[in-house]
Amino acid sequence: QVQLVESGGGLVQAGESLRLSCAASGISSINLMRWFRQTPGNERVLVATISSGGTTGIAESVKGRFTISRDNAKNTVYLQMNSLKPEDTAVYYCNIMSARGSFWGQGTQVTVSS
Repeated sequence: QVQLVESGGGLVQAGESLRLSCAASGISSINLMRWFRQTPGNERVLVATISSGGTTGIAESVKGRFTISRDNAKNTVYLQMNSLKPEDTAVYYCNIMSARGSFWGQGTQVTVSS
C-alpha cells in the first residue's frame, strides 16, 4: 500500500519560512515528485516539480522564494518556502508519479498572516 505522509505546515507571519516534507512508503522507483496547492473554491495549482534526476520546475508565482528538493534514498520530497506571503496561504499537497500510477498526500495547511 502506497502512503504519502506530509508534514511541516503551520501558521507563520509574512516574511517567515516553512519547510514541507512528504515521505512516500510502499513504493520505489518514483519518477516525478510534485507539490500542488489549493485554496477554497479553486483547483489545485502546480507549485513545483522535481524529476528522479533532480531536474526542477518552479511556478512563476513562487520562483525565487520556493525550492524543491528530494532524497531518493528516503523517498522524500521537500518544499522550502522562504519569504512567505499571505497569498501563499493554501493547503499544500504532494504528488508522486511512478510506473504504478499517481498518488497524493493528505495535504497540509499553510497559513501566512500579514
